[in-house]
Amino acid sequence: MARTKFVFTSESVSEGHPDKVCDRISDAVLDAFLSEDPHSRVACETFATTDRVVIGGEVRGPGSVIERVEEIARECVRDIGYEQKGFHWANLKVDNYLHAQSADIAQGVDASGNKDEGAGDQGIMFGYATTETAELMPAPIQYAHKILRRLAEVRKSGEEPRLGPDAKSQLSIRYENGQPVAVTSIVLSTQHLDASMTSGDVRDVVEPYIREVLPMGWITPETVWHVNPTGKFVIGGPDGDAGLTGRKIIVDTYGGAAPHGGGAFSGKDPTKVDRSAAYAARYLAKNVVAAGMAEKCTLQLSYAIGVSQPLSIYVDTHGTGEVSPEEIERAVGQVMDLSPRGIREHLHLNRPIYQRTAAYGHFGRTPDEEGGFSWEKTDLVEALKRAV
Repeated sequence: MARTKFVFTSESVSEGHPDKVCDRISDAVLDAFLSEDPHSRVACETFATTDRVVIGGEVRGPGSVIERVEEIARECVRDIGYEQKGFHWANLKVDNYLHAQSADIAQGVDASGNKDEGAGDQGIMFGYATTETAELMPAPIQYAHKILRRLAEVRKSGEEPRLGPDAKSQLSIRYENGQPVAVTSIVLSTQHLDASMTSGDVRDVVEPYIREVLPMGWITPETVWHVNPTGKFVIGGPDGDAGLTGRKIIVDTYGGAAPHGGGAFSGKDPTKVDRSAAYAARYLAKNVVAAGMAEKCTLQLSYAIGVSQPLSIYVDTHGTGEVSPEEIERAVGQVMDLSPRGIREHLHLNRPIYQRTAAYGHFGRTPDEEGGFSWEKTDLVEALKRAV
């Protein structure tokens, strides 16, 4: 029997976190390739440390983009807001080691003759949705993201100029009858540019925004606060801690509330099922829940490199289903072509829409006019109902 009374914790990190700086650069390089050639192949990794950014990986696309990689990286760092000694967008050194994609991998992935485009790698991908928030996301990760997005907004607007780009949040939320009802603890660490600020000073700045973001009544007199618990946090970003693409996969997805197949997203074009099939799995799980078939849905897809169709589709509704998991498994395979090509075409993924996903989560976001976050739409509800 599923637990209905418990405390669950998730964390988020800001766009200025060292790993997120790297995710942003990798996705910006990907977007640059897709802007010039929607069929580019990109696997871009970034490493960042004091005054240095190193970019490497395999690509197949316009050579003109490779020539602009340094400019792309600097613009990302500038937009995030790093102008500090030890990591400044204008002064850091950028090393570019991008090279051509392996022909062995290309022949397995490319369509040819009667062979459809295959998956770019083997792997398992999970999607998840739950009714506990309006976005059909787990509450702890959704609100941890919202806190940091709000702090980034007031930092960049100049409303709170003493805040720095690097920050982390963590929420422990108490559930009653399976639904979130209160925050038992709040952890917020944020870089501050004024070295004289104490932890108390930082709390005075951030607390109103945290209270603004969280639902009314969730913060109680019993809520425990930890704001900048180590004290001073002036040196932040890659100058304080090295960053690497793809190290925040739980932050990027469901905050630990659902399984994860292990593959990172950023810097990968949509032929890589690590990314595109994880988006498809979220899309399907969200539509299942939006259709009223379950209050919670975990959906797994699996693939083999060079093979177009998924090897398996698995659904778990955690005892909340109005429709059997077997029926849902059959239905999702009917309403969407889950080959790499089918996913890309259905969700329109061959577009430069990825830089915006690099911070504050890939899921639980609002679809935009340019095609970003298309996997958050609930336009399969009626098709799923008909299929079951």
